[in-house]
Amino acid sequence: MNLLLKEDVEGLGYCGDEVKVRDGYGRNYLIPQGKAILATPKNVKQFNHQKMIVQGKVKKIINSATELAEKIGKVNCTIKKKVGEQGKLFGSVTTQEIMEVLRANGIEVDKRKIQPSEPIKSLGDFQVPIKLHTEVIAQIKVSVVPDQEPVKEAEAAADSETKETAEQEESTEPEETEKETE
Repeated sequence: MNLLLKEDVEGLGYCGDEVKVRDGYGRNYLIPQGKAILATPKNVKQFNHQKMIVQGKVKKIINSATELAEKIGKVNCTIKKKVGEQGKLFGSVTTQEIMEVLRANGIEVDKRKIQPSEPIKSLGDFQVPIKLHTEVIAQIKVSVVPDQEPVKEAEAAADSETKETAEQEESTEPEETEKETE
């Protein structure tokens, strides 16, 4: 019995293959499971027509993804982050931040498609791949620059201690004035 496979069958063939199998295997398993149809001239012609339609749609999707990749390649993504003394970032550059820069430039991309090879945790220029389609991967140049002058850790700790003591003094003063008025 000659059958036309509608999906991949392990050990037998791939979708679209015309295979010869025993009658019982075809009638009792492949056809009822929807994995194959009889390989009549009409079915072969219809299957090939559907295959051409699907291939046309896939081509359109790939073309639009390629155009989007060209637009993304022209965008310079500059992200300002706070940095420490040795040029290390506080945190890292996220895919959300890259997506927002792209959105600001009129390009809509899902943040899950942005796939940096490793977390960006330092200043400099990086190439980040964006997987638009299985066959189309765009590259965007991400430049990480300091938001302001590097903050020294000792100064940052001293500033936070000063703020804490000032807050404690403010919170104790109103209580004393309430006791005096009573």
